[in-house]
Amino acid sequence: MDQSRQVFTVDLLERYASKGRGVITCMAAGNDVILLGTSKGWLIRHDFGAGGSSDFDLSSGRPGDQSIHRVFVDPGGSHCIATVIGGGGAETFYMHAKWSKPRVLGRLKGLIVNAVAWNRQLITEASTKEVVIGTDNGQLFEMAVDEKDKREKYIKFLFELKELPEAFMALQMETASLSNVTRYYVMAVTPTRLYSFTGIGLLETVFASYLERAVHFMELPGEIPNSELHFFIKQRRAMHFAWLSGAGIYHGSLNFGAQHSYINGDENFVENKALLDYSKLSDGVDAVKPSSMAVSEFHFLLLIGNKVKVVNRISEQIIEELQFDQTSESVSSGVIGLCSDATAGLFYAYDQNSIFQVSVNDEGRDMWKVYLDMKDYAAALANCRDPLQRDQVYLVQINYILSFEEVTLKFISVGEQDALRTFLLRKLDNLAKDDKCQITMISTWATELYLDKINRLLLEEDNALDKHSFEYQSINQEFRAFLSDCKDVLDEATTMRLLESYGRVEELVYFASLKEQYEIVIHHYVQQGETKKALEVLQKPAVPIDLQYKFAPDLIVLDAYETVESWMTTKNLNPRKLIPAMMRYSSEPHAKNETHEVIKYLEFCVHCLHNEDPGVHNLLLSLYAKQEDDDALLRFLQCKFGKGRENGPDFFYDPKYALRLCLKEKRMRACVHIYSMMSMHEEAVALALQVDPELAMAEADKVEDDEDLRKKLWLMVAKHVIEQEKGTKRENIRKAIAFLKETDGLLKIEDILPFFPDFALIDDFKEAICSSLEDYNNQIEQLKEEMNDATHGADNIRNDISALAQRYAVIDRDEECGVCKRKILIVGGDYRMSRGYTSVGQMAPFYVFPCGHAFHVHCLIAHVTCSVNETQAEYILDLQKQLTLLGDGARKDMNGGITEDSITSMTPADKLRSQLDDAIASECPFCGELMIRQISLPFILSEEALLVNSWEIKPQNNLANMRTLSLPV
Repeated sequence: MDQSRQVFTVDLLERYASKGRGVITCMAAGNDVILLGTSKGWLIRHDFGAGGSSDFDLSSGRPGDQSIHRVFVDPGGSHCIATVIGGGGAETFYMHAKWSKPRVLGRLKGLIVNAVAWNRQLITEASTKEVVIGTDNGQLFEMAVDEKDKREKYIKFLFELKELPEAFMALQMETASLSNVTRYYVMAVTPTRLYSFTGIGLLETVFASYLERAVHFMELPGEIPNSELHFFIKQRRAMHFAWLSGAGIYHGSLNFGAQHSYINGDENFVENKALLDYSKLSDGVDAVKPSSMAVSEFHFLLLIGNKVKVVNRISEQIIEELQFDQTSESVSSGVIGLCSDATAGLFYAYDQNSIFQVSVNDEGRDMWKVYLDMKDYAAALANCRDPLQRDQVYLVQINYILSFEEVTLKFISVGEQDALRTFLLRKLDNLAKDDKCQITMISTWATELYLDKINRLLLEEDNALDKHSFEYQSINQEFRAFLSDCKDVLDEATTMRLLESYGRVEELVYFASLKEQYEIVIHHYVQQGETKKALEVLQKPAVPIDLQYKFAPDLIVLDAYETVESWMTTKNLNPRKLIPAMMRYSSEPHAKNETHEVIKYLEFCVHCLHNEDPGVHNLLLSLYAKQEDDDALLRFLQCKFGKGRENGPDFFYDPKYALRLCLKEKRMRACVHIYSMMSMHEEAVALALQVDPELAMAEADKVEDDEDLRKKLWLMVAKHVIEQEKGTKRENIRKAIAFLKETDGLLKIEDILPFFPDFALIDDFKEAICSSLEDYNNQIEQLKEEMNDATHGADNIRNDISALAQRYAVIDRDEECGVCKRKILIVGGDYRMSRGYTSVGQMAPFYVFPCGHAFHVHCLIAHVTCSVNETQAEYILDLQKQLTLLGDGARKDMNGGITEDSITSMTPADKLRSQLDDAIASECPFCGELMIRQISLPFILSEEALLVNSWEIKPQNNLANMRTLSLPV
């Protein structure tokens, strides 16, 4: 490369940039604006475009020492986000270039913000649009701010790392328009992984979709001072990326406009991927990992110690080393970090006090030579700037034209396996994606070369006993990265056979995991006895639920506790399909004090998940029955699992199976409960008598609705008690008499006499018999009293009936009907007759109530039928109709006397009239319950809707034509 002038130059931009506000802790730049964070909680803004600077105290009002953890600025230099850490915890602020003070983002309080991704395509000075924020606890949030609102529009939770919780260290976002919708691409890095997210629609929708599908990631383990992710931006579009990881610099091109990137998933917008190993930066000395990085179009700027090494991204060669003019007090702490200003095309470095500017001077001028040295003739021609350069490329290309086969044969003939592998990898990078057959063949060949290299390293004397050597680890990591990149082009069966034939079990499991062949992965962990790892794989959303059932028998034998804990946290698991595994575990002997994990899981299913499967309940019952203590069994049998469900059963196990099992295991108390539950009370009492007479008494007392059966059961208990007594005759009789008292009078002495021997003396029962006779005498006397009371009651009723005929009410001649408001006593001819009633002189039939209200019969019927429900109204009208049909011959004088004989010999008309009286005149409609029910009715009924609509005032359509009058004030 031409060394006449350097590609990158360093100049001191500001010596004391922190203005005495503490030392610089972080920095960000955009559009000639630099923002610094200090150790004393100050945010300092230098605007080199407009001139001037300003500073803001973010520690004000916070206890203890405060320090700016991170500061971020958008490409336009208008929007700033900063996080302060101190004694009061973490707090994040938003600041606009036009604001005089920052605003606290309360939703992020307590969260340490490590990364921010701006929407470069849509962001403006007035609005941030969508901003993605990454935190130290592995969470992503979305935020948006409009400057005019003076506050954030919203802050939403988007995503959280759960499989491997790590801090998000850096974020980048890109958008592309596709058929009037926006497609988002988000890259995020943690210390060991690079995650990629993509989807169409809102950001919230894109991240929500990853609840149902796996997140694509690249894992490169290894320690790194600061994991960073950078995009190179050209004309507001990301062209390529670089990840500063523990294993090396993983980088590649970005093609967001390619059609396949919309179709085939997360990783297809990344092309020409490569890993720059740190060993290439140290010239054979122990590799030193960079502490910070910046990315230009063709180079990586790597901060190592107090120097910046400039590495060509294509050739992976160091082209320059940059030195900094630091003050004496800053030399010991060194250069802290690098940052870039994509809008201005500048790079910056900073230490505790100073800012240095790194300028780029035509970095692409010699790239044609770099591509030519790498035999990439198409890229070399694309970077040529004059005919002379193109002629040199054509000359070298002509001399190089050889077939692929010739090149590979030459490498094989000289035994350069490593060079052949490198050639094949480069060949893969240059092949078109349509050459699927050739890509698969070369990828498979490269796989075998990797395996051969790993085996040769293991067989060498120096590495035979050291699998952790640097070269072995490096080639192993490179091979895994190759498998991850080529997983979609490698033939699955062939690759697995290769890995198996070379004995690379760990790589076989890794590749199977990449291909989502989880059965192979789990089978390996089960064989190795690594239960936790197998269960972690089973917990992944993409793993079929059937694998849970397939490996359950092996896993529960290996580690019952971990397996059951995993089952209890797994959703949509069918316990019935786990019964074979649980029976296998239960068939093995267990220590007395050992927790029975299957019982624990079944109890969880029954009590927490409310499982209703009879098989699950039967299995739990069988395990309870085999325990020494039957308390758990009895509690299970007494529990009503269907309680609270309408028409639900009290239990879900098979009672016949439960009875057979309990009889077999000699759980007699449980058998008594089951007999009782099955309404087999005689069997329950008979069995209970063999166990405990007290239990038998309790069972006999459960029968409440069948007095004969209850008595029969108590007789069974009595017979057993009498026959079992072994004392003297008199003692036995005293106990029998005491037993009678426990039956609460259900049994008498005569009921239990047959159970005593025939030669028992009557004198022994004298006291009990006399007591029984006294009881009978008392009952006879009580019956006599009840009969006398009934006779007196009948006489009172007869007297009341006689008095009823003499009852009357005084009505004023001006008294009005409560409904029609006409006078009760003087009515026109139309009201003199009512259906089924006879008028009295010139008066129409009417009702008078004790409260003083009076109603015509006709009016009362009409009022009541309008106020009751449809069924009652139809009943009243039907009675009235029947009365009318009976005719005048059946009518009686309303003022006629009522006697006892007339009640017993009522005519059909009298019965109908009595029923009608009960229906409409049982209480006053104005003072009784009917009026109370009227309160809840609306003022306007549903059938009056048309009447209401007729009163509606509708707007006039010809308001424009109406004249207006001006009135003098």
